[in-house]
Amino acid sequence: MTSFFKGTFLLVVVAFIGECVEFFINMVLANELGEVGLGLYMSILPVIFFIVVLSSMELPISISKFIAEKEEKFHLSMLQHAIRFTVMFTTVLVILAIVILPIIPVFNHYHPYMRGLVIVLIPLISFSSVARGYFMGVQHMGKIAAANFLRRIVQLGLLVIVYKLFQFELDKAIFVALCTFVGSEIIVFLYLVHTFFLQFKHFKKKHNVRLTGKSVRKSLMSVSLPTTGMRISHSISHAIQPFLIKAALMKAGFSGTMAIEHFGILTGVAFSIGFFPAFIAHSLSTVLIPTVSEAYAKKDFLKLRNLLQQVILITFIYGIPAIIIFHIFAKPLTHMFFDSEIAPLYLQLLWPYFLFHFFAIPLQAFLIGIGLIKDTLLHFVWSTIVMFVMMYLLGSNQQFNMVGIILGMNASSLLMMLLHYVTLCRKIGVSLIFRKPLNQSY
Repeated sequence: MTSFFKGTFLLVVVAFIGECVEFFINMVLANELGEVGLGLYMSILPVIFFIVVLSSMELPISISKFIAEKEEKFHLSMLQHAIRFTVMFTTVLVILAIVILPIIPVFNHYHPYMRGLVIVLIPLISFSSVARGYFMGVQHMGKIAAANFLRRIVQLGLLVIVYKLFQFELDKAIFVALCTFVGSEIIVFLYLVHTFFLQFKHFKKKHNVRLTGKSVRKSLMSVSLPTTGMRISHSISHAIQPFLIKAALMKAGFSGTMAIEHFGILTGVAFSIGFFPAFIAHSLSTVLIPTVSEAYAKKDFLKLRNLLQQVILITFIYGIPAIIIFHIFAKPLTHMFFDSEIAPLYLQLLWPYFLFHFFAIPLQAFLIGIGLIKDTLLHFVWSTIVMFVMMYLLGSNQQFNMVGIILGMNASSLLMMLLHYVTLCRKIGVSLIFRKPLNQSY
């Protein structure tokens, strides 16, 4: 079995267990917070994830790509410069957060300590990102899998214990839920950083080649900046999405509370169930970035084509049965969260959104691995524009309302998957249906 399949298999198994834990986390939150509380929780998450994206600066991707492409003798010097850069970047970001977060109005509807919680996240994410990048690059996927599992199991344990022992008002209950998220990140940070520095000491015993700080920063930023730009675009769109959906639904005749409830059902219930199999796509993505980077650096286009075919086949094998199961068992699955008659319909209508994302996630990793990060960003921008326009036009129509919102999401997912796939086929020289290689001009 190749390292690609070994790493993927390990991540898939652990991620499956982690997704089961995540499923229980969302059930606990749904039962504790209720429909309105879950809607408020899901509305603030995109803002927090935006801070997380800034904090990571997409270093896991840029470092893993560098590690995969370069010989081991260059690794120590690169990591030393990466750590220095992270210290400076984190210091600046914390100062900016202290100044800017108090004036962001979205936090006014939540517990006053919420801003401080977000600031604590910044150094945790930044420094653990360096360790993640290294372990991804050398394909020590066991450590990545352990970190991902730790985050979820710790959060679930904290949620169950705290909610069982205490009763909270709604704003405090939401704050506590986010405290458990930060607590799980602290455990992951301690694990990754400890493991990383043990490996770091091992490097010093070997022959190493010094690199200049400027060359390392240039190499890392050439990947990190456009990838961060893409992730920021993702985060901004997800942060805007709740307010756009609320505005569209209110124009269609919904009350503000009703709009929040429907958004909570859509994201807290339908998304939790529909994206459950995406752990396979994310596992593939984690392994693909260093594998594709290494193959592309060696100009091994045959390996790239074989990888693409294998990824598409794997996605078909799990994606099609998953959406069939969601369609048939929509009612019992959604009733595990809420006794709602609307949730099963939302889950059934969203099947294209989920399925096309299962394909788009590993295809995006492919594009990043061969350096087409700007193309990936443009694909996301176009698909998001289509989604927002359709969501508002159809969602504000009384005849469509939430169905219009879902149609916009489905169309966006299909467009992004097709753009990724066509671009990738042209780059690595295969026809769209894999009949024969195209004439290549790499």
